[in-house]
Amino acid sequence: MLPQISRRGLLRSGAAAGLLSVTGLPLRAQSRGGTLRLGLAGANTSDSWDGRTHSDTYMITTAYGAVFDCLTEIAANGELVGELATGWESTPDAKTWTFDLRQGVTFHNGAPFTADDVIASLKLHLDEDAKSAARPIVAPITEMKKLGEHQVQFVLEAGNADFPFLMSDYHLLMYPHENVEEAIAQGIGTGLYKVESFDPGVRTLLSRVDGHYKDGKAGWFDQVEVIAINDGSARMTALMTGQVDAVNNVEFQVEPLLKANPNLALNEVTGNQHYTFPMLTDLSPMDNLKVRQALKHAVRREELVEKILLGHGAVANDHPIGPANQYYHADLEQNAYDPEKSKALLKEAGLDGLSIDLSVSEAAFSGAIDAGLLYQASAKECGIDINVVQEPADGYWSNVWIKKPWCASYWSGRVTEDWMFTLGYETGAAWNDTHWENQRFQTLLKDARAELDSDKRRDMYHEMQALCSKEGATAIPMYANFVDGYNTKLGHPEVVGNVFDLDSNRICERWWMA
Repeated sequence: MLPQISRRGLLRSGAAAGLLSVTGLPLRAQSRGGTLRLGLAGANTSDSWDGRTHSDTYMITTAYGAVFDCLTEIAANGELVGELATGWESTPDAKTWTFDLRQGVTFHNGAPFTADDVIASLKLHLDEDAKSAARPIVAPITEMKKLGEHQVQFVLEAGNADFPFLMSDYHLLMYPHENVEEAIAQGIGTGLYKVESFDPGVRTLLSRVDGHYKDGKAGWFDQVEVIAINDGSARMTALMTGQVDAVNNVEFQVEPLLKANPNLALNEVTGNQHYTFPMLTDLSPMDNLKVRQALKHAVRREELVEKILLGHGAVANDHPIGPANQYYHADLEQNAYDPEKSKALLKEAGLDGLSIDLSVSEAAFSGAIDAGLLYQASAKECGIDINVVQEPADGYWSNVWIKKPWCASYWSGRVTEDWMFTLGYETGAAWNDTHWENQRFQTLLKDARAELDSDKRRDMYHEMQALCSKEGATAIPMYANFVDGYNTKLGHPEVVGNVFDLDSNRICERWWMA
């Protein structure tokens, strides 16, 4: 039985991080060698090694999961372990955190990793022009102090019991402080793999670093080739014809074909991933609460789970906290499909009916276009005319998301409630994709973050989920399991991570040639 590192335990010390392997699991005999070929969705021609901009599987897997490291890491079993940090401790109020850093680590350009790199890398996210999604994580740090070459202290504006978890965020990559711009341009990190070539939105080739601090614990491939395949059908074909060894976002319609092939297998895990339809509240008619509520009661959720996910998920309730979260509110009253209630809500908004555009693309999630059409059909009975606008996949996240009034989107979810709410629902957050503001919600967010009593935190997070569900601006009809496809010549740990797809985007580090 592995030791459980609780949040309360984190306040005392992070020394237990050293008890686990990098994967968080007992090590099994793996052999090093071979080339891992990945066919991934989520690539764009605007991709770069700037972690502040990363938002989808392709760059998260190649950067966070191969080329760069963070201070901490969520292990496959959900526990927190050290990556570039070896331990951490806090004052009793969780406002001051001290991290011990790993010694003897070098960047791919030969520069030694020190506390200066940590401070410089985190300060990147405070640049207003960068619009980093991780700014809400870094902004509450009022002081970053170098205590020694391999020790750094953070003082927070208020206590945060989850702070060490936040340091594992995939945006918070560590760069060499003297060559930050060069590192972002060329992809220079401390990760197990260094960049050999990078063609944004097309292909990336990585090679294994010799003498790495994770030797013997992770990093079994000699090379990794990551190919951009945004089209779902092309991605499935590449896997079935042996052009790639593993893919993300399996199209459920081809699942029988994959299962019929003895050389292929599926990896499915239940996490907190949810498919969403965010509404911009600073635009009419989404600024009207009754309109938002009418739209939430205009979707047949069970139908989406059955026809889009083919059962690989569950009905959601218009809030972002998933069934794998500690404080998930399972007993919250469900927003159900109800045409009469939807019509009544529109009348309360002063409307006899509603005509509205919904932007969708397969870039949002596999099946998003069909989901939009099903939403259109169910909404028609509610007096709502949804015009489904099919948007191009390339550039969807920069041209449509948080630009168009209503669109399809997805979130992988986060390990802690505060992390999820801070990134996507805090006022002013770069990824607050509805611009929804609720004073009670914001007060609870800050209070729960500093609360160390688990029962009190549970009550706060339950109320926050209820506020999102009843008053928020995101229709969240379904939770979706992570389903990846792979060739059986690949081996993997007994427990596979469920924070993101592809073993929490750590497939390059954790898997091997069987």
